[in-house]
Amino acid sequence: MEKKYNITPINSIQGEKMEEHLNSLTKPQGSLGGVEEIAIQLAQITGEDFPEVTPPGIIVFAADHGVACEGVSAYPQEVTVQMVHNFLDGGAAINVLGKQIGAKVEIVDIGVAADVERIGLHMKKIRHGTANFLKENAMSREEAWQAIEVGSDMAASVIEKGAKCLIIGEMGIGNTTSSSAILSALSGLDVKNVIGTGTGINPDQLKWKQQVIRQSLQERNPDQNDPIDVLMKVGGLEIAGMVGAILKAAELKIPLLVDGFISTVASLVAQRLYPEVRGYLLIGHRSMEAGHQHAIKMLEKTPILNLGLRLGEGTGAALAFPILIAATNIVKEMATFETAGIAEKI
Repeated sequence: MEKKYNITPINSIQGEKMEEHLNSLTKPQGSLGGVEEIAIQLAQITGEDFPEVTPPGIIVFAADHGVACEGVSAYPQEVTVQMVHNFLDGGAAINVLGKQIGAKVEIVDIGVAADVERIGLHMKKIRHGTANFLKENAMSREEAWQAIEVGSDMAASVIEKGAKCLIIGEMGIGNTTSSSAILSALSGLDVKNVIGTGTGINPDQLKWKQQVIRQSLQERNPDQNDPIDVLMKVGGLEIAGMVGAILKAAELKIPLLVDGFISTVASLVAQRLYPEVRGYLLIGHRSMEAGHQHAIKMLEKTPILNLGLRLGEGTGAALAFPILIAATNIVKEMATFETAGIAEKI
C-alpha cells in the first residue's frame, strides 16, 4: 500500500542565481531581510529565475478524532461537521482570507464522524473518525497510507488546475491532542512541553489532556523511527491527508505554505518520511500552541508572521501569502543598479 514519491533536493544553484540578482537590485544588499530569503527559497523550489506563486490553492482536510470523547477539547465533536457546512457556505475565516488572496478553497471530508453530502465537498472518507487512541490505535497502517494518498491526489488535482503555491489547512475537534501526541513521540519531548490550550480549554482540562496523551503514548508505544507507526497509533486522518499533500507538492516542485501547529506537525511527519521535503516548506506563522515552536525548530524554519494566531484552517498561511507575492514582485519589477543608472556601493 505504501506509495513512493520522487522528491529531489531543492535547486541550490538556482538559489545562488537569485541571490546574485537580488544583490544587483537598487537597495543595500540584504536590506529586505526575510523577503529576500523567501525569494531565494522560491527560486530553489521552482528552479525558475522569476518564480510565480499565484494563483494559490487551499485544501482544508476535515476529520474527527475518537480521543475527543475524553474531554480534551473545549468544543463537542459535532462542531467538526458543523464547520464543514460553514466552509461550504463560505462563512469561515479561511473562506474570507482565501477570497482575499484569490484562492479557491477545497474542502475534503477525509474522516468526519457524520455523513455529509453536499455539492462542493470532496467526499474521500477513509472511516468515520479515528478510534480513541487512549484505548486502541487511532487507525490501521493501511488507513494511514490511504489518507496520505487522498491528500496526495487532492494536491495533484489542485496543482493540475494551475495552483502555483499550496496552502494546507485542517478542521477536526481533538486534533491538537493528536498533534501533541505525534510531536511528543517524534521528538522525545515530554508531553507537558508540547501541549497547549487548543480551542481554549481551562487549566483543569489542560492537565487532563496532558494525562490522556501521556497515558496514550505509554499504551500505544509508537516507534519514534517509524513516522507511519506514530501516525496510525496517535494520529488523525486529516493530519495524514496533509502529509500526502505535502509530499505531492514537494514532488511537483510547488512551494508549500504551512499554517500553524497541526499542519507543521504534518510537515514534520512528511519530512521524516522524505528529508528533502524540508526545502519545499515555508511556515506561515508562529502559533500560540506551545508545541509549535518545537516543531518549527525541528524543521529548522523561521515563521513569516507572529500574530498570536491559533485558529487553524490554513488561516495563518493565507495571511502570510501576500509576503510571498511581495517577494516575487520585488524580483520581477525592481530595477537593477545598472538599468537605473545608480552608482553601487564603493
